[in-house]
Amino acid sequence: GFAPGLIIISAGFDAHIRDPLAQLRLNEVDFAWITRAIIAAAPGVPVVSMLEGGYDLQALAASTAAHVAALSAAMTGG
Repeated sequence: GFAPGLIIISAGFDAHIRDPLAQLRLNEVDFAWITRAIIAAAPGVPVVSMLEGGYDLQALAASTAAHVAALSAAMTGG
């Protein structure tokens, strides 16, 4: 089965609807959901997240905040 010792997230937010690069239609709520889904796939496994991209500064800020909030909630049980 799936039993990782570490999860590494390459947190790129250029898929945001406001980002000019990828022309996808995700928003910060979607990124938070994806973060929670990754953590739920391997409960109790340490997670490292690295910021990779995002070129609209407002979208990047909102997406990063949502991602970090989801990580924090998972760590604190909130």
